[in-house]
Amino acid sequence: MLTLFYIIKNSDARKVMYMYKPQLKRGEPGFSGMRTFMHLPHLKDDLENVDFAVIGNPFDTGVSYAIGTRFGPAAIREMSRRIGKINTSLDRLDVFEYLSGIDYGDLLVHPGYIEYSYEAIEEQLAPIFANKVIPIILGGDHSISLPHLRAAAKEYGPVSLVQFDSHTDTGRSPDPRKKYSHGTMFSIAVEEGIVDSYSSIQVGMRGTSIKKNPYQDSRDMGYELLTTDDVRKLEISELCTKIKGRVGDRPVFLTFDIDFLDPVYAPGTGTPEVGGFTTYEAYQIIRGIAGMNIIGFDIVEVLPDRDPAYITALNAANITFQVLSIIALKKKMDVNNPVVAKA
Repeated sequence: MLTLFYIIKNSDARKVMYMYKPQLKRGEPGFSGMRTFMHLPHLKDDLENVDFAVIGNPFDTGVSYAIGTRFGPAAIREMSRRIGKINTSLDRLDVFEYLSGIDYGDLLVHPGYIEYSYEAIEEQLAPIFANKVIPIILGGDHSISLPHLRAAAKEYGPVSLVQFDSHTDTGRSPDPRKKYSHGTMFSIAVEEGIVDSYSSIQVGMRGTSIKKNPYQDSRDMGYELLTTDDVRKLEISELCTKIKGRVGDRPVFLTFDIDFLDPVYAPGTGTPEVGGFTTYEAYQIIRGIAGMNIIGFDIVEVLPDRDPAYITALNAANITFQVLSIIALKKKMDVNNPVVAKA
């Protein structure tokens, strides 16, 4: 396994560390080699000197309509293989100048057994959070965010949730035997005290409903909620200022349901809603929220069987890279402003 030697200078000492970076060498075809995210080294046993870990969570039996997102992590990894390390839209930022990252592989899940899988997922994520490694989780259906949040809260306490989605996922089942699904996890997270709803925000909700006021439940729980119509009334810069103002400097878990995008850009998902956002708009929003204290991220609901051209997975892979870019940008800012970072 290749590790690259890197030296960081600060006012106190010269700190020497290993940096894990994409391993594709110049001249090698991007379609060759092991199928890891962006050609990162596959590593699981040693988390020292790791800033983030790309982790697949191939669980999809929490869905209400179409299954198949268990194949999402593989599809996203496949379509990530042409992504370069330089973000040309963020002043040519080299993500791996500031971040050391690995592909951790997939979590062990138990198809058909959601509570059993939740326990296993939370247990496997515990050492990731304990080592202050940022999990970059490829789903899987959105129900998996609940064990992600449980694991995060054990390390950080109640976290702020920033959710990009076309659905609130704050439903409640009257039958306790049907408590868990991809439509209930963010109400359960509030009930369990693992999300601080009063510093959290849901963005992009739209579509039809069988309820007269489908968004009131979220607002009653304390979430700030911006529908797609609300967002369209704002400049993107205004939206991003609102999001960052809501969470402040609290630890943030960022969750991105691919159906935030319009089905033109994300046909491969189980519950698409028309009238959504373009990929470019999603990019602009993510770049605009740079500076948040992101401690975890998941991107969910990619269903490759409904998109034979893999457009959805391609967009998911690139959105993930944008998130890595703003994490790297924050680290760059912290290194350049050590007093501010310490405060």
